[in-house]
Amino acid sequence: MNVGEKAPDFCLPDLNAQSVYLSNFFGRWVVLYFYPKDNTTTCTIEAVDFSKSLDEFDRLNAVVVGISTDSVHSHFTFAHKHNLKVLLLSDREAKTCKDYGVWRLKKLGGDEKFGVVSTTFIINPGGTIVYKWENVKVEKHAQEVRKKLLELQHKK
Repeated sequence: MNVGEKAPDFCLPDLNAQSVYLSNFFGRWVVLYFYPKDNTTTCTIEAVDFSKSLDEFDRLNAVVVGISTDSVHSHFTFAHKHNLKVLLLSDREAKTCKDYGVWRLKKLGGDEKFGVVSTTFIINPGGTIVYKWENVKVEKHAQEVRKKLLELQHKK
């Protein structure tokens, strides 16, 4: 998916196995981030940083949603272990990851296998992708996203 395209809707379970649709957030800004794996160092840093910034995103009428192919149970333990407040969704079949173009062939060690490429999208209240980061570097990423969101909101 690219900037200017309509964000594909999805229906995925959260850490309590409740169905969440992207369309639930129509009228709000959505920070949608895809990450490879619960409890890895970089993915934990990213989730913790977004969680710490949730009040700021909320003031900007934005919801933060993290998606990986980990199970609902994995998300539940990940969130509780690190006191995460972000909405984590489980995409076990990688359908949503594929719809957003973040499920790609990756080289790990000398092996090639498919997996999630860390990517963040900002989706406007009308459901259009307005910004995209690929191969995210998690250091200060939440702050960078918040800054870009402010900039986008003031362009209106």
